[in-house]
Amino acid sequence: MVNSLVREKINNSDLPENTRKTQVEQARVAREIKPAPPRYRNELAKYIINRSNACIHCGKCAEVCPQGVHILKPGYKLFAAPRLNVCIGPSCQNTDHYCVDLCPQKALRMVENPMMKVLGDYRWTPDLILSTWKMSETGSAPPVEFGYEREFGNSGGGFDRIKIKFPEKPPIEVKPEEVDTTLELNRRNDGRPQIKLDVPWYGGGMSFGSVSNVTQLSKARAAVAFNTFTCTGEGGYMERLRPYDDHTITQVATGLFGVREETIQRVRIVEFKYAQGAKPGLGGHLLADKVTPSVARMRETVLGISLFSPFPFHSVYSIEDHQKHMDWIKHINRHALISAKVSTPTDVDMVAVGSHSAGAHIVHIDGGYGGTGAAPDIAKKNIAMPVEYGIVKVHDFLTREGVRDKVTLIASGGLRNAYDIAKAIALGADGVVVGTAELVALGCIRCARCESGRGCPRGIATTDTKLQEQITVEWGSQRIINLYNAWRNDLVDILVKLGMRSISELRGRTDLLMHMDYTNDVEPTK
Repeated sequence: MVNSLVREKINNSDLPENTRKTQVEQARVAREIKPAPPRYRNELAKYIINRSNACIHCGKCAEVCPQGVHILKPGYKLFAAPRLNVCIGPSCQNTDHYCVDLCPQKALRMVENPMMKVLGDYRWTPDLILSTWKMSETGSAPPVEFGYEREFGNSGGGFDRIKIKFPEKPPIEVKPEEVDTTLELNRRNDGRPQIKLDVPWYGGGMSFGSVSNVTQLSKARAAVAFNTFTCTGEGGYMERLRPYDDHTITQVATGLFGVREETIQRVRIVEFKYAQGAKPGLGGHLLADKVTPSVARMRETVLGISLFSPFPFHSVYSIEDHQKHMDWIKHINRHALISAKVSTPTDVDMVAVGSHSAGAHIVHIDGGYGGTGAAPDIAKKNIAMPVEYGIVKVHDFLTREGVRDKVTLIASGGLRNAYDIAKAIALGADGVVVGTAELVALGCIRCARCESGRGCPRGIATTDTKLQEQITVEWGSQRIINLYNAWRNDLVDILVKLGMRSISELRGRTDLLMHMDYTNDVEPTK
C-alpha cells in the first residue's frame, strides 16, 4: 500500500516531459460533451419511489419507464436499486408511462425525498444543486421538475430578487448560431496580447490546499476546452498545471505563498488579490490539518502550521504603491495581462478607477455572496457590499470618468448559473468569475466543512489523499465541461429571446431587468 507521503509526492512532483505532452494533447481535445454520471450508486434524488410488499416483480414498471428508473435483474424476479436520480417526478402523471398508475398491484408510491429539506441553503437550494448536477451529467438544461427555469434561489435578496424581462417577441430575429459569446480581456491597447475568451466567464481562484489537486486540474482542463481560464488561488502554482499554462491565472495574494518569478513568467494573466468579497478585512486562513507535506512544500511553509494571509498588502497604501506592484509583474512577464481583485467596499468605484490608473487590464470586483464553506458566515453576510450594487456603481463611475471601454470589468460573488451571469452583465459587468458552481458540478452538497482537512465527504475541498481518490481528473473535467456547455446554451437562448447577437450588447442594459421588490408580479413558488 502506498503511504500518504509517497502518494502526495506522486500527485505533486515534477512530471516527465512526455507526460506533460500527453496531458496537453488530452486537454486540446477535451471539448466533447458526453455523459458523466454520478460517482455514487445511489445519488441524492428529488423523488423516491417506494415499493411495497404487494409487488410481484412482474417488470411492468421497468417496461414502461423511459427514464430507466426501474431495473429488473436479467434472469431474476428481483429489482435492483432504482435509479431515482433520473426520475422526473410528478410530471410523469400526465403521460401514458406513469409507473405508479400502471403497476397492476398498486405497489408503487412516489414521495418527495425528505433529504430535500436539509440539502443546501437559501442561496443554493436543493433544486439549484440538483439542476447543476444534472447539467454536469448531461451537458444540457435539466428537466423542468428541478425548478431551474425559475432563475431563483431562496435567499430573499441579490440575484434571487432580480428577474430578466423578456419581450413577448424579440425586437429582431436571431438564430442561435449567430450569437457571439466571446469576451475581450485587453482593452488598453498597450501592445500586450489581445486575449479573447469563448465564453464570458472564467474559473475563480481556489488554491491547492483549500481544494484538492484533482479539483484544480479538473478546472484547468475545462478551461482549456472552452478557451477560458482558471485561477491558481493564493497557494502557489502546481507543477501538474504546467500543461495548462496558457489557460491559467496565477495569483499574487497578500501572504505571497508560493509566489515565484518563474511561475509568473509562465502565464498570460497575473492577478493581484487585494481582498476577497466573502471575508474583506480578514485575509485568508488555512487550518493546520490542511497544511500537508505537499501543501507546505508548495507554499514554502511549515508542515501542520495554520497559515494566515494578512489584510491588506502591507506594501500598498496608495495608487502609486499599487502601480509599483503591477510594474514589477509587467517587467517580469512582458506578455501578461494584469488583474486586480478587490472586494466591494462602499468606495469600490474609486478603487476600480484607481486600479485602472495603476495599469490594470482587468478590474475584478468580488461581492459578499461568494466563498466556500471555509469563509465565516458572519463575514459573508455582513461586510462586503452585495455584488449587484457594486457592479452598477463601478460601471457608472468608470463611464462618467470616460474610461469604461479601456478596462474589463469582471464580477464575482455567488454566481450560480447562466441567468446570474446574464444579470451581472446586464448590470454593467463585461464578464464574471465562477467558483462554487464548479464545486457543485463535482458533487458538492454545501455542507460547509471546507475548512477541515477531512471535512469534505466528497473529496473536493480536501487535502486528504485518500478522500481525493474519490474523483478522477477525467470525470471531474468532464463534469465541468458539461456544465459550461449547458450554461453557454442557456446564455445563447437568453440572448436570442432578447434579440441580441452578442453578449457585449447586454452590458449595462439595466432596462432589461426588474427587481421583485418594485413590481406587482407574483413571485414564483419556492
